[in-house]
Amino acid sequence: MRKFRRALLSPYHYLWAIGSAVYYGFPARKLIIIGVTGTKGKSSVTEMLYTTLKASGKKTAVAGTIRFAIGDENRPNLFKMTLPGRGFIQRFLAEAVRKGCTHAVVEITSEAAVQHRHRFLFLDALVFTNLHPEHIESHGSFEKYAAAKFRIGKALAASSKRPRVIVANGDDPQSAPYLALPVEQKRPFSYAEAGDVALGAGTASFTYADVRFSLRLPGSFSIMNALAVIKIAEFLKLPLGTVRDALAALERIPGRTERIDEGQPFTAVVDYAHTPDSLKALYDAYPVRRICVLGNTGGGRDTWKRPLMGKIADDHCATVILTDEDPYDEDPRKIIEAMAEGMRRPPEILMDRRAAIARALSLAQPGDAVLITGKGTDPFIMGPRGTKTPWSDAQVVREELARRRHNLSQ
Repeated sequence: MRKFRRALLSPYHYLWAIGSAVYYGFPARKLIIIGVTGTKGKSSVTEMLYTTLKASGKKTAVAGTIRFAIGDENRPNLFKMTLPGRGFIQRFLAEAVRKGCTHAVVEITSEAAVQHRHRFLFLDALVFTNLHPEHIESHGSFEKYAAAKFRIGKALAASSKRPRVIVANGDDPQSAPYLALPVEQKRPFSYAEAGDVALGAGTASFTYADVRFSLRLPGSFSIMNALAVIKIAEFLKLPLGTVRDALAALERIPGRTERIDEGQPFTAVVDYAHTPDSLKALYDAYPVRRICVLGNTGGGRDTWKRPLMGKIADDHCATVILTDEDPYDEDPRKIIEAMAEGMRRPPEILMDRRAAIARALSLAQPGDAVLITGKGTDPFIMGPRGTKTPWSDAQVVREELARRRHNLSQ
């Protein structure tokens, strides 16, 4: 039934794609379009590219999971989808052209590709970060997920722009078909290209082409994201010094290892961390005592990874608090129980997400890290029958830290 439904919807989505492109005069032809795709890191790369292009003097638009921006005008993405449909991207790019942009960075997901939203973007460049199992229930298998993602690579190959470049993670075996695309430039990036790596609690630095890069972002994954940005900058002939300065000035990426600092004597971090690999990488980036608040994948999808995510948290965290995330129409208790199946120690369970965050903060001692994962910048908690509750992990952390500070001062 799902396959039949997709077959019926495909022409509908394609008509929206071509109709909106025609209506708005194919605005992507008038911009340098950089697409970003992959399982992990694409939102961070998108934001880093936007920051770098702006710092280089290019008036730039960005459309991604975190926000939509045209130059200095920006608004949060409240759609609960990275690339909305019904002609959104063509309308957005037309506005970018009208307001004088020369470049646009567009984050593209596999679901967007299935629904033809990547069509008529006339890509100049594509960044492929990596590929890991995700959205298996939605696509039907990992192979189908990979095939849906590769539609974006094919769109780069079909683009009429010249020259075109593919920037792909050479350390990921899934990058092979991307690096085989028939485009003018192929620029793989690899962790081995980063010299003199230094990783701190919330920072990372490395040397590339005799230029020292210092990031106020943690982990080896941040270095990989920066290398992808560097490769695009080289394609665009931007000075490495400009890239260095832009990335050094980037204090935070909302919902992506986002540090919340209200003067507390411990680290508090909000992160999306939606795959087992990304959860482990986050924990590894903070080699201190960890207090972890863990949601999971939400209701109705990627059920296979629930016990695995629980196991990773159990292995890395001094205390694990399991909580609600986006149950949709699934019983949230059953989601929590599935996560707990992977754990040796009994976790704390607080279904109220605010209460779970407050509890984690109350347990933190000086020097600890409170790591809150699952939602990042997601603006709603999605409940049964389409209900949604406005939400911000970062804002809740700030409020609970302020309450804690007030109580301590009494």
